[in-house]
Amino acid sequence: MGRFSDTWRSHLLTTLSGQGDGKPRWVDKLAEGDDVGFFGPGSASWAVHGGMATMVAGIRALLMQTLHPGAMAGVHDWSRYHEDPLGRLSGTIQWLVTVTFADTALAELESSRVGRFHDRVVGTYLDAQGIERPYAAGDPELLSWVHVVFTDAFLASHKIWGGPIPGGADGYVREWAKAGELVGVADPPRSDAELAAALASFRDAGILKSGERVAEAVRFIRNPPLRRSMLPAYRIMFAGAVASIDPEYRAMLGLRRSRLPVIWGTKVVLGFVRTLLGSSSTSEDAARSRITRLDGQARVGGSS
Repeated sequence: MGRFSDTWRSHLLTTLSGQGDGKPRWVDKLAEGDDVGFFGPGSASWAVHGGMATMVAGIRALLMQTLHPGAMAGVHDWSRYHEDPLGRLSGTIQWLVTVTFADTALAELESSRVGRFHDRVVGTYLDAQGIERPYAAGDPELLSWVHVVFTDAFLASHKIWGGPIPGGADGYVREWAKAGELVGVADPPRSDAELAAALASFRDAGILKSGERVAEAVRFIRNPPLRRSMLPAYRIMFAGAVASIDPEYRAMLGLRRSRLPVIWGTKVVLGFVRTLLGSSSTSEDAARSRITRLDGQARVGGSS
């Protein structure tokens, strides 16, 4: 059993970080910098993004993103998710973790890296009415959609499988609006109610759509190229993510909620993962190291 756990832990760390020890090379940069960052200890963002529920939130966010035909076109035309799904995953994790835990200069630099990639992503797509439209990853509507479904996914997942959030749901949405602004989102939602209204506005405007591209992406997300030993746990989390999505969006995705107790099952899987990985986060540890250094410098400066 111990050997199985060690192997599973190694596979999981490699999947999430690209490194067998679970610490990507860029994590060391989080210990550098000259300020606390946009959030800091005790923030809602640290609480949500430092929790195990992020594993399910990522699945939910990917599923929901597919429903905007412009966003789906960008993924279909430009993403290497079929050839290098873990590379795409690690890139998203790097941005999320950096903006959450880094100092402000590094968070801004990482967001500009994402923006430079967006500059290249252009093309056309058929909207929900069958009209061909141009798209660019930096379009305000697409940026808003990705930010809204990301924030909604991480908040909803944490509500189900995480602990308390400092400042509550409103605190998290208000804080993470800053991340949206860093990548060019204009006027992101700043409360739980505004977030729900923003998501509903895409639905009510008739923007969202199903189709073969959505079905193809859903099939891939359901059955990613993971190691066989990891697939049972992943499939439970996938079912949990599906169960957490509102029925109207599940129907558009062509998915049905399992009759099995997958919410509870996902909680068990996340508890198992937490036991394997431990409660310590290399990213949060690096950030706390930076903050401790800055506090020490401030005390020395204040006493001189």
